[in-house]
Amino acid sequence: MSGRAERTSFAPQRVVSLQPSATVILSRLGLLDRVIACTKYCRDVCAEISGKAAIVADSWTAQAQQIVAANPDIVIAAVPYQVEAVAEILKAGIRFVGLAPRTLEDIYTDIATIAGVMHRTEQGSEIIDDMRRAIGVACQRHSGRERPRVFCEEWGKPIICSQPWVAELVYAAGGEFLGEPGKQIDADVLLKDNPDIIVAAWCGAGDRVPLQKIVSERGWQDLAAVRSGRVFCISDELLNTPAPTLIEGMRALEAIIHGGPLPPAVRKIE
Repeated sequence: MSGRAERTSFAPQRVVSLQPSATVILSRLGLLDRVIACTKYCRDVCAEISGKAAIVADSWTAQAQQIVAANPDIVIAAVPYQVEAVAEILKAGIRFVGLAPRTLEDIYTDIATIAGVMHRTEQGSEIIDDMRRAIGVACQRHSGRERPRVFCEEWGKPIICSQPWVAELVYAAGGEFLGEPGKQIDADVLLKDNPDIIVAAWCGAGDRVPLQKIVSERGWQDLAAVRSGRVFCISDELLNTPAPTLIEGMRALEAIIHGGPLPPAVRKIE
């Protein structure tokens, strides 16, 4: 057997996924059956994994003994890591892939990386091409149109602006992203910026962000977005999971920004 054949003959068969985005990517690659353990958050974005994989702690709370006991070929995680657990995983001789996406380009790279280590390079390229195509079509559709100012937050206490890839999706959907992506912002700053639209997608909160409560507690009653009733919650997995599901998040943003029918993943302030 040639050296090249030896290098390409093995693809991981037992995967531990410590990040929902990795689980989604593996699902799109048709490899969900290789996931032997994942986090409880993975089930939120990939319901078909329920009952098929053991539940382990996530990247930040990872427990090395729990992971090693699953006897995986590879572990896929994302920042922030539990450094001590990562060290123990590596000491056990288990392959480890660590992701740290910020932009859409980073996400494409992560998809290509996972597809590569799983020997599904072609399928990974197709997923990336489909995402690029959908985003490009959206950008063209809204080119030259007036852009409402959109404030998106990924957390409420403290208020943290959504990640850079969400800012890119807001632009693709026809909006102007307010604030510095991924950074903390004070509620009073928004009183000055006066956004046309507010979108809350809190990590781990699903669609349960208390919109009326945050408006009241922050003194936002006179904001343009509130007066016009344009305050929304998007299920967080559609914006906070750096995976192909972001395309659904972009389409939800389009519906919000341009007044189309709201998908089930979107809830409007009452």
